[in-house]
Amino acid sequence: MNVFWFLLAIAALFAAAVLVIAYLCFRKAFYASRRRPDVGDVLDLPQGEIYEPYLEFMETCAREVRAMPFEEMWITSFDGLKLYGRYFEYAPGAPIELMFHGYRGSAERDLSGGVRRCFEMGHSVLLVDQRCSGKSDGTVITFGINEHKDCLRWIEKMQERFGVDAKIILCGVSMGASTVLMAAGCKLPDNVIGVLADCGYSSAKEIIHVVIREMGLPPTLSYPFVKLGARIFGHFDLEEFTPAEAVQRATVPIIFFHGETDAFVPCYMSRQMYELCASRKRLVTVPGAGHGLSYPVQPEQYLKAMREFWYE
Repeated sequence: MNVFWFLLAIAALFAAAVLVIAYLCFRKAFYASRRRPDVGDVLDLPQGEIYEPYLEFMETCAREVRAMPFEEMWITSFDGLKLYGRYFEYAPGAPIELMFHGYRGSAERDLSGGVRRCFEMGHSVLLVDQRCSGKSDGTVITFGINEHKDCLRWIEKMQERFGVDAKIILCGVSMGASTVLMAAGCKLPDNVIGVLADCGYSSAKEIIHVVIREMGLPPTLSYPFVKLGARIFGHFDLEEFTPAEAVQRATVPIIFFHGETDAFVPCYMSRQMYELCASRKRLVTVPGAGHGLSYPVQPEQYLKAMREFWYE
């Protein structure tokens, strides 16, 4: 009997240790206090050495966006969160790009340059505050699992506001790219004419393995705790759906952009998804561009590739 209680105690301690580690992984990878928009003259700009040569360009774009008139928009997500977006109109009836920012990012940090690019293309744009960011509700980032469902709801919102014939392009950077790619694997209305995916990852599992490896930890041993933390504390399945699966179902045209020196999301992930993609597609890799920097590094080539893909 004493042996039984001893073994039971050991099992309980082991289970408790597993839960503690899973919770710590959840807090590290998925939990986020909601980011509020910056106030005053403070700008939310990327941090890191690779961004320094482009900070002046990014600051200019961010200040341009802050000075532009916009329309506030809101949706309610499938799980009851109030999510926010800002609509910038180029011209009535122009195609609309729905733009989604990256992991722990913000619309200002990741998408301000995108507004300039959209206007140069003759497109209007909706900048989305993803769940947990800006004015949007939420405290759990799900690597696109729930975010792509938010994307589908934003498409509905655009149809309600501008009609079912309004041309829509889904656009995202980093996690935002994977978000719109997963949306592309769902049944989309006919007015969604395409997807732009800039430096997206092929699956949450794969990018988390990359990050764990860079931390000097064994992915095979560490990842199950991350997945368990997502399931128990985040209430989502990290492997429910992947961008790599989605592109095999896609029916809308997809253009992939990726910096060849991306040290966060490896460029090979976009190459893999390009090969898997079942719809009309194009892959543009940019030499010397780090994570999310394809447009700042080669703005004219970026625009040229988009014009050729959409309109020629």
